[in-house]
Amino acid sequence: MPRSNRYILPGYVYHLTHRCHDRKFLLQRRADRLEYRLRIREAVRIYRVSLFDFCITCNHVHLLGMCDRLGDLSRFMKRVAGNFGQAYNIRTGRCGAFWSERFHSTMIDGGEHLWNCLRYIDLNMVRAGVVSHPEEWDACGYQTLVGAQGAVDFLDIDRLVGMLQLPDRQSLARMHRERVRLRIEAQFLDREEVWTESIAVGNEEFLERVARAIKWRKKIRKGTTKDGTGYIREAVVEYERGKGGGPVCP
Repeated sequence: MPRSNRYILPGYVYHLTHRCHDRKFLLQRRADRLEYRLRIREAVRIYRVSLFDFCITCNHVHLLGMCDRLGDLSRFMKRVAGNFGQAYNIRTGRCGAFWSERFHSTMIDGGEHLWNCLRYIDLNMVRAGVVSHPEEWDACGYQTLVGAQGAVDFLDIDRLVGMLQLPDRQSLARMHRERVRLRIEAQFLDREEVWTESIAVGNEEFLERVARAIKWRKKIRKGTTKDGTGYIREAVVEYERGKGGGPVCP
């Protein structure tokens, strides 16, 4: 399958997804997920990247962030993925690629779209049926966003608060906790491919701006989901869709 194109422009928020090679559950062990988390922490200190959320599942990862300098986000991902994959193979005696080709990136608009992407990322393991609430999964950013125990120190919470036009961290914690609670209670936990297979997700003005910036790169198409979320995709979606099933994380 051809690789998906990436459109990384400074000043935009991106939802980044990266899948383990051949869909294998290489991140089943909690120790490996914690190791990946440490690699994120190291790379954040090196590059000018602001991370807002993350989730490390058993066979893929989600990161939400932005950069202010061209190339920093790609260099950040290359360092994290490369260093982790190499260390994993050395430790386990494994050979071959750890990751399935390149990571995929989706530009995310602000406001409600940013809120929805945060919630989507944190509900990953609830959708998978591994936990009943994201607070039970220590390899995601939920604890940090709501100010709970088990928080990490590499998320740029203050910048996220500003982007969401909130008065303080407490408002972010209260609203995110409530939005996650309501989604779980409503049992609306379906996989929403718009967040992982699009070039951009947002309102009409945002999508037009993105389209103008990348129109010379690839033929694109616009669309709207059933709930009214607008998106831009490549004319042929090239990002591999996940398949259900497989072992459950410990």
